[in-house]
Amino acid sequence: MIKIIECPRDAMQGWPTFIPTAVKTEYLNLLLQVGFDTLDFGSFVSPQAIPQMQDTEAVLAGLDLENSPTKLLAIVANLRGAEQAAGFPGITYLGFPLSLSETFQQRNTKKSVADAFTELARIQDCCTRHGKILVVYLSMGFGNPYGELWNREIVLDFVQRLMPLQVSVISLADTSGVAEPENIRLLFSELVPAFSHVAFGAHLHTRPDNWEEKLSAAYVAGCQRFDGALKGFGGCPMASDELVGNLATENIIRFFQNINLPLKFNKIALNAALAQAPAVFV
Repeated sequence: MIKIIECPRDAMQGWPTFIPTAVKTEYLNLLLQVGFDTLDFGSFVSPQAIPQMQDTEAVLAGLDLENSPTKLLAIVANLRGAEQAAGFPGITYLGFPLSLSETFQQRNTKKSVADAFTELARIQDCCTRHGKILVVYLSMGFGNPYGELWNREIVLDFVQRLMPLQVSVISLADTSGVAEPENIRLLFSELVPAFSHVAFGAHLHTRPDNWEEKLSAAYVAGCQRFDGALKGFGGCPMASDELVGNLATENIIRFFQNINLPLKFNKIALNAALAQAPAVFV
């Protein structure tokens, strides 16, 4: 079954002006009415590192979860953030960014990759104790801009190293928008059958002219979990192309409609959220 994960947190976190808490809350409550499988709504990280997310707890307090089937996902960068996030019953998933790039891991979480694996074991233990589900994002999953070695064997090795931790959801992230459809197809066509107990996702950053070929490659290769952000807001600040942003959720929906696989969404709520988005990201 196709799962769409809407990622306003990713769209917001690098936005240059602070989005007021009330504005975030109103927008997220609209998104909760649409019918997405999961809402990546905020992160429990240092406010010095990500000032935009300093009000995640206050935003969470204002969300109407009773009338929504959508599950919440929060990003954490360490055990401290995981313990904080795990204390909220409304949160189902804790997401951790694990990079295939040593450079990006240091920049993103101030840890080496080896230390990140150690931290992941602690976070998974936290998830187990609190009944949460850990989602590991493999940042730089399709290549990186730092000149470091990247190949499919490295990706497979990282996934294999996550198996002793019993990680059940792994999302490959096209962090800097460098993924080619052939690499996407090859990776998912190998990973999905080899690790059938794992739900593999695609977090794709795209340009307006190449989103469909990337999305199609992932879907045809067996991926059934897709991250997006309405209007394509956000993306990686390391991307050299300023047109690279998150895969626009409305394009994901349109893609599946065009192949006669319509997704069940509240169209009124979806259109209201699409209309509201430009007023949020100003």
